[in-house]
Amino acid sequence: MEALSWIEIFLGMLTQLGPVWISLVVLFVVSMRYKQSLGLYGKLFDSVIGLIGFFIVMFWVFTGFFSGAMDWIITQDPLAQFSGMKNKIPGTTLRGAEDGDYEHFLLGGDHLARDVFSRVIAGSTIVIVIAPLATLFAFMVGITLGVPAGYYGGRLDTTISFVANLILAFPVILLFYLLVTPEIRLTGLPQYMAIILFAFPLIFYSVLINSRYHIVPVKRTLLLGSGLAVLGMLYISLINESGSKVDLFTVIDLFDVDAGLLTVFVSVVFVNSPTVFRIVRGLTMDIKTRDYVAAAQTRGEGAWYIMLWEILPNARGPLIVDFCLRIGYTTILLGTLGFFGLGLSPEDPNWGATINDGRKLLSIYPHAALVPSFALLSLVLGLNLLADGLREESLKD
Repeated sequence: MEALSWIEIFLGMLTQLGPVWISLVVLFVVSMRYKQSLGLYGKLFDSVIGLIGFFIVMFWVFTGFFSGAMDWIITQDPLAQFSGMKNKIPGTTLRGAEDGDYEHFLLGGDHLARDVFSRVIAGSTIVIVIAPLATLFAFMVGITLGVPAGYYGGRLDTTISFVANLILAFPVILLFYLLVTPEIRLTGLPQYMAIILFAFPLIFYSVLINSRYHIVPVKRTLLLGSGLAVLGMLYISLINESGSKVDLFTVIDLFDVDAGLLTVFVSVVFVNSPTVFRIVRGLTMDIKTRDYVAAAQTRGEGAWYIMLWEILPNARGPLIVDFCLRIGYTTILLGTLGFFGLGLSPEDPNWGATINDGRKLLSIYPHAALVPSFALLSLVLGLNLLADGLREESLKD
């Protein structure tokens, strides 16, 4: 059979991405129906720039979900090598295809005869899982340290700020390179760092609930017990690398974490946390001078209640915007690490590794490098547009 035409390739990709288009339409209809009651998210639909960015981001979110959790979109095994498909052009027919197999390589084959389309789609799952979660953990660390540093000032602020500035003074790429090298991994340093950094969500949750419900002991105990039980199991599961479980934790270890993935995750959290800390600290120093904070102090509210329930909610606008921008920044970092073969396994279909594989024959077969490059570019562009839209709408409040 002859290779597909570009129109047939385009229609084939549209068909494969059918669940994504349906999900986007449903999301748009439901959001427009209830946008008046959805707060800042609903106002986002009044911003053309923000709306475009939002749907680009959600396109990749749904793509990653349906390819990872449902396995509905990818046409071939992204790790499999197919005989006779090395460096084939887009639309090439798969040799020896059996019943039930997808008959074409929609975006061609790479230098190892793997399906480029499936690798790019599967790579989105890695990005939409690692980038937001690592950014969220970085925000937990930054908020937990930044709010008290900005509120109390003094030696606490000076000490934490010095450590943050010390980390920020180190070149980011070089710091990443040092953290994800195999020699560092063998020392167990990433796992020790995970034990410390991943504890911050538990600390944050404990202080948040206790400051709010300390006058209602029964409710406080119930929320703390149930919440910490769930977070504790997730914590144990995250800090235990695959193959290194401690017998005591085997029962409550919910999932295995690849050593390379844990290293990348910890590195992203560690590098982003000082920047988040400085942003939160600055916002806290500004907001703590407001009248409603003085009113809360006059009512006799505790310091942690004021920090977490008065100051932090009023800093949500800038923090949400920075969160979106930082996910894009993290996406670029993940692509850079993958490109240099650091952290994640070279066989993993992450976008950075796929770009690196494709660039070796860029002058002859550009599709293998250009497609994942465009995927990375589009996601980062969508996050930046989304952040601009959120900033625009938050300033109207």
